[in-house]
Amino acid sequence: MDKQTSLEIHELHARICKAIADPKRLLIITELRNGPMTVGELSEALELGQSNTSQHLAILRDRGVVDANKEGLNVYYSLRSKKVVKAIDLLREFLVEQLDYQVKIGRAAGKSAVTSGRR
Repeated sequence: MDKQTSLEIHELHARICKAIADPKRLLIITELRNGPMTVGELSEALELGQSNTSQHLAILRDRGVVDANKEGLNVYYSLRSKKVVKAIDLLREFLVEQLDYQVKIGRAAGKSAVTSGRR
């Protein structure tokens, strides 16, 4: 891969990461893993306002994470690729491991403080 292509991929990677770096957008992606939904359905499922949900969907759509398909009077949003869900799931596994590690470190530090009389 040449340097220009590599740079373009890294820039796209950063754009996608920014798009999914919001907890509400992650929730939207999680809901859409089960299939297409309208703004109203997503708003109700996530207890978000329709305007707020629409704004988040616009960002996800602009970044190529979701697609919008009009069917009659409704617009259904769906994930462009299930791979984004796989990536999020892998990241979540990593985060759980990191949290477990931090808890172990915290416990070890607490035991160390007890044995040295610093508690």
